[in-house]
Amino acid sequence: MPLLFYLRTAISALAPATVTTRSLFATRFYEGALASPGLLEELEDACLALSQEDEAGRRWSKAHGYRGYTSYASLNDLPARDPRFADLVKLLNRHVAAFAAECAFDLGGKKPELDSLWVNVMKPGATHSGHIHPHSIISGTLYIAVPPGSGALKLEDPRLPMMMAAPPRRADASEDLQTFVYAEPQPGTIFLWESWLRHEVMPSAAKAERISISFNYRA
Repeated sequence: MPLLFYLRTAISALAPATVTTRSLFATRFYEGALASPGLLEELEDACLALSQEDEAGRRWSKAHGYRGYTSYASLNDLPARDPRFADLVKLLNRHVAAFAAECAFDLGGKKPELDSLWVNVMKPGATHSGHIHPHSIISGTLYIAVPPGSGALKLEDPRLPMMMAAPPRRADASEDLQTFVYAEPQPGTIFLWESWLRHEVMPSAAKAERISISFNYRA
């Protein structure tokens, strides 16, 4: 037989008969919407009122270099204090329960419970550096006012500290292979993620305030 036949036979023997590539250890990211435009407007009024009335929150924000206002360290009872936030929690509970099911959490028949909820009114130029949310299982943000140029939510591949000599990903790589993913919200957008997922708020280049409500749920 000709030499070419033997070479092809040898190469075929070395090639794998079946090749399978699977994606493992998925990181879920949930995007929903607040199906209540009227409540969205009411929440904007509530957030702006808090940013003017909450003196403790204003002092904390200034002391910690927060460009704008947050109730994170000053008010921990917004759903009990204001029925507009209580109405919001009822809607958020449904979204969070759906996300917990998508993540296949085994909670022993229970549903995630709200742990904390706070308001953010960010001025132009504001940002929030990379962080996680300890002591909770699901975290998220509802976006109330998102003027043009507000900046995206930047999500970081949790394996990043272990990648060592891994080369950068191509610009045309699919989203599930990217090292960073930028999620662009709209007014009424609800983002949910597992609380260990590192994320940051990109600098706002908007000319108006960006308003959002963030929250944590525990098991």
